[in-house]
Amino acid sequence: MAAKLRQLRRRIRNIHHIRQIARAMYTIAMSQVILRKRELLGARPFSEESLRVLSHLASWARVQSVSHPLLVGNGNPGVGLLVVNADRGLCGRYVDDVNRAAAQFLRGREGAKLLLIGDKAARHFRRTPWPVVQTYRRVERPTLRHAHAITRDILGLYSEVGEVHAVYTEFRGELLQKVRVERLLPIPVAPEKPRELLVEPELLILLEELGKLWLLGRVHRLLLEAKTAEHAARRQAMKAATDNADELLTKLTVQYNKARQQRITLELMDIMGGAEAVREEL
Repeated sequence: MAAKLRQLRRRIRNIHHIRQIARAMYTIAMSQVILRKRELLGARPFSEESLRVLSHLASWARVQSVSHPLLVGNGNPGVGLLVVNADRGLCGRYVDDVNRAAAQFLRGREGAKLLLIGDKAARHFRRTPWPVVQTYRRVERPTLRHAHAITRDILGLYSEVGEVHAVYTEFRGELLQKVRVERLLPIPVAPEKPRELLVEPELLILLEELGKLWLLGRVHRLLLEAKTAEHAARRQAMKAATDNADELLTKLTVQYNKARQQRITLELMDIMGGAEAVREEL
C-alpha cells in the first residue's frame, strides 16, 4: 500500500510539472499568434495590390508584344520547391502535414530542387533523392531581411528550373490552418482586360522590377502565414495537453485519496485489533 501511494504521488507530481510547462507554452504561443497575426494583416494588402497592378501591366504588355521570363516562363525544364516548415515541434500535425504535402508534390518529379525553411523540413528531406539547394533555420520572427535572402535564392534557382512552387500553411483563423501548394514563378498573373497605359520607365524594366518586388512581398507574407499558423497550431496542441493533464490529475487525485483512505482504515483496524488483544489478556 505504501509503495502504491508513493507511485501515485510521483505520477501526480510529474504530471503537474508537465502541465505547468504546457500551460506556459500555451501562453507564449497565444501571445506569438497575436503578434504574428498583426504583422500578417499588414503584409496581405501589399501582396494582393501589387499582384493586381502587375496583372494590369502584363495585360498591356501582351498588347505591346512585350514579355518577361518572370511572367511567361523561361523555357527551362525542372521544378523548384520552397518548403516552409517549423524549427520546433509540439505543434500537433503541423510539421507532418507540410512534409507530407511537399513529398506528394515531389512524387514523380525526379529533377526537382529544394529550398527548405525550418529544421523539421531539413531533417525530413536530407535523406531523400531531391537535391537541397539551400536551408534556412531559426526564422522565428520573419522580417524583410529573411525575405530578401530567400527571394534572392528563389531567383537564382529560377535560372536553372522552369517553375518554382511553395508549400506552406495558410493561416485562416486561430482554429483553422490549411496547407497550400502554390506557384511563385512564373508569377501567376490573372488575365485582365487590356487598358492603355502610360508607363515610365520602359515596360520591360517595370515588369522586372515590379515582378521582383511582388515576389519579395509574397515571400514575406508566406513566411508570416506559416509562422502565424505554426503558433496557432502549437497553442491548440498545448491547450489540449493542459486539458488532458487536468483530467488525468483529477483521476489520479481520486485514486490517491482512495488508496490513502484504505491505508488509514487498515491502520485503524490494526490498532483496534491490537487494543482488543490487550484487553483479552488482561
